[in-house]
Amino acid sequence: MFEITRRHQLIILIVTAILIFGGGYRYALWQQRATAESKPALEQLNPSENLEAKELVVHVAGAVEKPGVYRLSAGARVQDAVQMAVARPEADLDLLNLAAPLADGQKLVVPAKQPGLTGGAVPLQNMSGSAPVSATLRNNPFAQPSGDSPASGGGTLVNINTADQKELETLPGIGPSLAQRIIQYRETNGPFKVPEDIKNVSGIGDKRFEQLKDYITVY
Repeated sequence: MFEITRRHQLIILIVTAILIFGGGYRYALWQQRATAESKPALEQLNPSENLEAKELVVHVAGAVEKPGVYRLSAGARVQDAVQMAVARPEADLDLLNLAAPLADGQKLVVPAKQPGLTGGAVPLQNMSGSAPVSATLRNNPFAQPSGDSPASGGGTLVNINTADQKELETLPGIGPSLAQRIIQYRETNGPFKVPEDIKNVSGIGDKRFEQLKDYITVY
């Protein structure tokens, strides 16, 4: 009777061990399967997110052979967009900062050459020369001409990224001291990206910028 009881105990122990091992094994398989099923869902989301992060869309117009909307990789420059749209012979690329980075949704207008245009100043006339362009176009090459401007035709804009001290001093409200600060700022921090960046220069606030905005450009 004693031997039968021990035999039963041994059998019970073996069966219990098998059940525990089998249950643990099945649980491990279930965990592995659940992990494998969750990965494809993540992989379906990540490619689109990466694609959005690595791609930008810009509209190229103006003096180009193939105006239209182009997709470029993130970090693309103005030069990349101009090359894709194929600049026409009359395109004046010197008026563009070809090294400037593009942003998603921007419009790049490639200007045409105008007789007698020299140096780094941008004319206040539009490409047809019949009417002044808006301050938005003169300060931002990605904008469209609106046909109206508070400035009178025939003047020039001063490129605050390339102008020397004498040129800067021709701007309203800019004397030798402020001109020197502008030069020191761009030498320390790099070129101005937009005209509004000039307000980062000590001594130039919103009021003085209102006097300057129609006379300056960064391209």
